[in-house]
Amino acid sequence: MQHEHPNPSVRFFERQFRGQAEAGDFRLNPFELAALPHLHGRMLDLGCGMGNLSIEAARRGCRVLALDASETAIASLRERAALAGLDVDARRADLAKWTIDEDFDAIACIGLLMFFDCDTARGVLRHVRERVRPGGVAIVNVLCEGTTYLDMFDPSAFCLFGRNELERRFADWRIVEARLDEFPAPGQTSKVFSTVIALRPPA
Repeated sequence: MQHEHPNPSVRFFERQFRGQAEAGDFRLNPFELAALPHLHGRMLDLGCGMGNLSIEAARRGCRVLALDASETAIASLRERAALAGLDVDARRADLAKWTIDEDFDAIACIGLLMFFDCDTARGVLRHVRERVRPGGVAIVNVLCEGTTYLDMFDPSAFCLFGRNELERRFADWRIVEARLDEFPAPGQTSKVFSTVIALRPPA
């Protein structure tokens, strides 16, 4: 029997992921589509959700570690990866407390960091930077200032990043792409996303 997760954001996505799994909806979102061509080697999908990016990266030869707090998402990903014979190690984890204990050629952190308080979010971002190998790539996507749709957040723990904050934090890397995207959301609100794809300089 599944128990309700204490975190409101995780509960929000558990409901969403159950619907996606039941509908067989495993399409990549626009940010995952943008990330896919840059992924290679040993990859970390941090906050993998349903794992659609992990599956496609593994199909292209990546060796993937996929982490998420959602029981539904990780169970679905494990099943799909096993059926396809793909190299995906999918684990359920509390990502606010997870320690990345190895280096990766690629780290994707799409749609995750804004669900932590700002100190935790920026700490995880620093850890991501440290764990990308020289010559490797980080793909980071967050909600930023201007976002007015807040239904998916725990009111006590979320972080809207500055609109240029990711670019500043990767200013010493080679930024391949930096973009802002705004999407309409329920109740005449909006979501504003910042995305950066950055290459760590070679050693």
